[in-house]
Formats: sequence, C-alpha cells, structure tokens
Amino acid sequence: MNASAARKTAVVTGAGSGIGRSVALTLAAAGWSVALAGRRSEPLEETAALAGADADLLVVRTDVTSPDDVTALFEAVRDRYGRLDLLFNNAGTFGPGGVAVEDLAYEAWRHVVDTNLNGAFLCAQAAYRQMKEQDPQGGRIINNGSISAHVPRPHSVAYTATKHAMTGLTKALSLDGRPYRIAVGQIDIGNAATDMTARMRTGVPQANGEPAVEPVMDAADVARTVLHMAELPLEANVQFATVMATTMPYIGRG
Repeated sequence: MNASAARKTAVVTGAGSGIGRSVALTLAAAGWSVALAGRRSEPLEETAALAGADADLLVVRTDVTSPDDVTALFEAVRDRYGRLDLLFNNAGTFGPGGVAVEDLAYEAWRHVVDTNLNGAFLCAQAAYRQMKEQDPQGGRIINNGSISAHVPRPHSVAYTATKHAMTGLTKALSLDGRPYRIAVGQIDIGNAATDMTARMRTGVPQANGEPAVEPVMDAADVARTVLHMAELPLEANVQFATVMATTMPYIGRG
C-alpha cells in the first residue's frame, strides 16, 4: 500500500500516551500518514482508535533502545509508504523521581540514558539514512528536548544530562543534514499535562528544596507547535522552540 501523493509520512515514537499521542493525533487529523511506535502495542492501538477510521496509521511495537527494533520500524515505514518526511523523536523517561545523586543506581541511570539519548540517536540515524537515500531527498527530524535542556530540577541528574545531550544531538544532526535537505530542530517542553507531569499538581521540589504546585498546559498546545514545525518547507527550520505553561517557575525567580 502506498500513501497518496497528497499525504506526508511521519514516525512518532512514544505514541501510546502523553505528548506522543497528542502529536500523532494532530498529525493524522492534518492529513499525515503516521507510524505509531512504542514499547507496548495496546496503548498504540488505543491511539489509533482515537484517530478514527479515516486516519492512515501504522502501528509498530518498538523498543527504541533496541537497534533491531528501530531497524524494523523504519523498514516497515519504507515498505508501507515508500518515504519518510518526519520523525518526531519523542520517546523518553524521567527515571526514578526524587532520588539524590549519591543514591541513584547505575541501572536506573543507564535506563534513562539508553531510552532518552541512545534511543533518540538510533531513531535519528535510521531516519537520516532513509531521508538521505529517498527521492525526492530530504525530510525533517524534531527532537523532544525539555525545559531540563536549559535548567535542571532537583534530583533529576539522569534526565537533565540526557536532555542537555539531546541539544548536542540536534545541533550535530542539523549541521550534518544540510547537504541532504534534512532539517533538524528541537522542541523544549515545560509542564504539558501528561501522566509524567501529574505530580506537578500536587507539588514538586523547587530549587530551594520547598515543594510547590506548578501550572500545566494542554498537550494539544504542544502538538500544534510540532505541526507548525513539521509543515514548514525544508528551506525553513525552527531550530529550537520552547513551549511551556506560561506561569511555571522557569523564567526569572518564579
């Protein structure tokens, strides 16, 4: 089955929940063909059901930390659609919350690094290869960074380190992609309302150690921003975008 000439094709990782689900649904509603990738098939199928019968979706169970799984994902997309126009590199994990540096188990550190950084690299590499080789050449990669790519939260060393590394990955891919019409950007998100940020509504530690309830925003607001970035011509690129709950304690002193 080939996508119609009018449709562009996207891969969304972590598409079974949260921001990934919202972005996948927004792309599908805008007429994109979307491959839904994630570790568990059931949440991906739920996303597909929410998109409705008219959506052109491909569900591919994928562990982004597995090179074999990532290869299989992009082969499935190539076989189904023939080309790839967008990767939203979204899959990630915060890891154990509230654990001090000296108490963080190496296994927990490694899990966050494998998911947030190594998984993002594997997916970006596979997308880059396909975009370089396809005709017409080119495509776009949008990496999901975080407010933590700029400033850390207390007890978030693994997550923060990987999100800073994501910025380096974005810059290097953006530079290396120029000869092949591969545009690479990053969206840094602050307090979108998802399961991962549910704790914001009950209070999270601030820099001074005191807990505080933080405002959140609708994940759909993030998805609309990703759609805007995705639908720019390849001659234009949003290199970095920050989308955050307006009054969250980030700018200034809160």
